[in-house]
Amino acid sequence: MDRGAALRAVHSPCPGGGRPYAGDMYARRRRAYFLLMGGCLFLFVSAWSFVRLFSVEAAVALCVVAMVIPPIAAMVANRRGPDDRWWDDPSGDPKSDEWWDELDGKRRHED
Repeated sequence: MDRGAALRAVHSPCPGGGRPYAGDMYARRRRAYFLLMGGCLFLFVSAWSFVRLFSVEAAVALCVVAMVIPPIAAMVANRRGPDDRWWDDPSGDPKSDEWWDELDGKRRHED
């Protein structure tokens, strides 16, 4: 199997015909999360390695800003995009949707 076929197998489209599960959606979220967390780490390290030599107040201010970034990064990384499939959206596969509805208690399966 060539590399392209392997990538297509891994990045197969979701049952509803939407975008791939492991595609742009997760890459965008990871990229945003790591950029924000990298900025947080940069602020914290720079505050106590060289900014403190000039101004302790500025170093503390940088640490306060760095302290606010991780919750924001988590919210950005977990935000639902306009094209993202949410957990309760129908997948397009009637049998799978019926099974999930039964599990969620939306419809009772009658034997």
